[in-house]
Amino acid sequence: MANAAAAAHGKTLAAWSEAEIVEAFTRFEAQDPEPKGELDHTDAYTLLVAVVLSAQATDAGVNKATKGLFAAASTPAAMVALGEEGVARHIRTLGLYRNKAKNVVELSRLLLERHTGIVPEDREALEALPGVGRKTANVVLNIAFGAPTIAVDTHLFRIANRTGLAPGATPLAVELGLEARIPDRFKLHAHHWLILHGRYICKAAKPACGRCIIADLCRWPDKQF
Repeated sequence: MANAAAAAHGKTLAAWSEAEIVEAFTRFEAQDPEPKGELDHTDAYTLLVAVVLSAQATDAGVNKATKGLFAAASTPAAMVALGEEGVARHIRTLGLYRNKAKNVVELSRLLLERHTGIVPEDREALEALPGVGRKTANVVLNIAFGAPTIAVDTHLFRIANRTGLAPGATPLAVELGLEARIPDRFKLHAHHWLILHGRYICKAAKPACGRCIIADLCRWPDKQF
């Protein structure tokens, strides 16, 4: 965490001011006004399935697997008909593929049983589906339904702690911290900006501080230029 890293250097990170947060997200917005997620999908259902499959997998790996899967089954009814073995054949390159196949088929069955085959626009209903946690629900609500949710993945968790933007010991603590601090006008795209920043710039092992557009605002003691 950010303050843990700072403690190793004998200091505690100062909190970002409101003006600094606005400045950071203004820069993100100027650089990429309409950021997009990198999982291939055509509707809320295929997005939901792709996000469930993305656990402990890269978006590129998921996209390779879902190309064939969605060609074979792109609706809840078709996925149930395909069955666990059929789904597993398409996603065997992904980690935990058998458990993921089971979850995808069962969530598809429950969508038909509980929601007439339509992905619900409700976090509680989404989280009641197999394989769907808070992060997955937030991604679907944000991308499919335009809700200003913040989905905290490993990249966003790292950035929030490393930079001092919203330190937290758990993903939920980081999510709530970001929701409290990020101005409403930036919230729709906030998690996309931060996730992409963590994926390509503020990487875990070799962060590219010299190319970071918020380096002057960042509190990380080990940043390098």
